[in-house]
Amino acid sequence: MQKILVLDFGGQYNQLIARRVREHHIYAEIKPYNKITVDEIKAAGYSGIIFTGGPNSVYDPASPHYDPAILDAGIPLLGICYGCQLIAYMAGGDVASAENSSEYGKVALTVGDNPLFDGVPENSVCWMSHRDFIPAAPEGFSAIAHTAQCPTAAMCDEKRKIYGVQFHPEVTHTEYGQQILHNFLYKVCGCVGDWQMDSFVENKIKEYREKLAGKKVLCALSGGVDSSVAAVLLHKAVGDNLVCVFVDHGLLRKGEADSVEQIFRHTFNMNLVRVDAEERFLTKLAGVTEPEKKRKIIGEEFIRVFEDEAKKIGKVNYLVQGTIYPDVIESGSGDASTIKSHHNVGGLPSVVDFDEIIEPLRDLFKDEVRKVGLTLGIPEELVWRQPFPGPGLAIRCIGDITKEKLDTLREADAIFREEIARGGFDKNTNQYFAVLTDTRSVGVMGDARTYGKTVVLRAVTTDDFMTADWSRVPYDILEKASTRITNEIPDITRVTYDITSKPPATVEWE
Repeated sequence: MQKILVLDFGGQYNQLIARRVREHHIYAEIKPYNKITVDEIKAAGYSGIIFTGGPNSVYDPASPHYDPAILDAGIPLLGICYGCQLIAYMAGGDVASAENSSEYGKVALTVGDNPLFDGVPENSVCWMSHRDFIPAAPEGFSAIAHTAQCPTAAMCDEKRKIYGVQFHPEVTHTEYGQQILHNFLYKVCGCVGDWQMDSFVENKIKEYREKLAGKKVLCALSGGVDSSVAAVLLHKAVGDNLVCVFVDHGLLRKGEADSVEQIFRHTFNMNLVRVDAEERFLTKLAGVTEPEKKRKIIGEEFIRVFEDEAKKIGKVNYLVQGTIYPDVIESGSGDASTIKSHHNVGGLPSVVDFDEIIEPLRDLFKDEVRKVGLTLGIPEELVWRQPFPGPGLAIRCIGDITKEKLDTLREADAIFREEIARGGFDKNTNQYFAVLTDTRSVGVMGDARTYGKTVVLRAVTTDDFMTADWSRVPYDILEKASTRITNEIPDITRVTYDITSKPPATVEWE
């Protein structure tokens, strides 16, 4: 299988670059620039390398650099933004900083005749985000594109198959970005596109059928997309030797726990253990209002419940987890900065008696996991299930957690999701839900004064959840949702709509 190395120099789009490569049916993996040497890159057999962008200046001693020997490694190379400047710097060229040459946002781009720009018109729009620039291509390189402020918007050394672009072809704002990446992958690197989800599923089932024959396998099933796909994949491989433990912590959406049981126990005939732990979790959460403390309590208690059930099952050989590629990347490694820690990375405490952790989706992005799910025959409503936080409704219920408040939130959330779907807007927004605030406000119901709870409706549109814009939900849908919520849920007197994008806000409220 051909593969592309995405060498990460700290850019915010590193995962997006790898995803874009995979969209062209070529496997890509991300490595921190300081965790792999030129010799290791050559030995790994990569078909091409992409240098990501980064927030630094190449002249800053603390900025990430790389061994210039990579330029003579005989492997096609594409540098993006900082990656382009780094190539120029390593090749002995100049990188300058000038305020009147910095560019941000959409910029008019003019390209020349070059294989990298096959199928790209001479004039188009690209997305720029840089302070430094390359005033002239270094020796051995030619400038092959420019903008009004940037004389070397792209450069190349065709003989060594080394290319650099100052703009970001991976973002949708660059009109022909996908075509440019396609040209690099197929015309420069000579890739053939052998990364397919159908073959991935077939190969994984075969691999685990052989490796786990006669072994007992345990899976912590949350009902989310990742753990569900991992569970069905392993079930296809080992059948009844897989035991799935579904911990119902009482923090799921309306009808969700029953739906999970129906799909996995009855549709797929899987060996499922459903644990009703609602009272246990609510007891632990009683009086807790601080969001991070809620998360820690829920994560810790989940492990304790899982341990208790695992002890009842006895010795198991393997533990299945729904770890996906962003979990691995975002958890950090070595001296790379940790964006957030994931419970899926690192395994459960040693109290659970197993020999090895199995992570069948560890190399996949979320969109690829969904494709695997559809290939496995998992119902679309589960495969396309919206992202749902591990702590569940606990972080959509502001303040202390009680069963009464959770039930109120469940009803409001269900109504909003129903109206979004009825209005045909569910395909136009990526995530939508209700939040129960701890704010009360005066209302009037039946000519009487009321003092009830306030619900916030939230819907966002995004490609990658790194940034998100608030969704322009039609007023008639919002009106129906608001009317139903205030009419059908007695304790709610006010409904508001959140029109804050990410950044500055996050998608979730807590």
